[in-house]
Amino acid sequence: MSEETKTKAGAVQAPAEKKKLAKAKARKKKGKVVNIPVANVYIQATYNNTLITVTDPQGNTLGWSSAGHMGFKGPKKSTPYAAGLVIKDLAERLGSFGIKEVNVFIKGIGSGRDGALRALYANGFSALSIKDITPIPHNGCRPCKVRRV
Repeated sequence: MSEETKTKAGAVQAPAEKKKLAKAKARKKKGKVVNIPVANVYIQATYNNTLITVTDPQGNTLGWSSAGHMGFKGPKKSTPYAAGLVIKDLAERLGSFGIKEVNVFIKGIGSGRDGALRALYANGFSALSIKDITPIPHNGCRPCKVRRV
């Protein structure tokens, strides 16, 4: 029993298993601090929710959040207040990236679009550009064929 040790439950544990457990705990690393001065913010404001994604200039996602993710339910998800809290949550989580300036892309016609923009300014971001990328139909869908009675 010199090489083996007993646990509290009385099970015998080999020394090799002990080392594996110690290595697994030691492997955890903290994320690298990366300085990204300019980022892209995509705001999708629908009638039912507000989704916000932050990417680097190449398009790699740095973080995202939504009103539903923040705990809002039902019609409260599409409010300007919920959009402001989503931006605040993202600003806290992405503070290690050092983002100061953003290019904003807004899609949708929900009420959270203006609230999200105001919250960006309130949380210390300055907008380099604001672009509306809401899809607009050029000629619409093809109409149904004429009903014959």
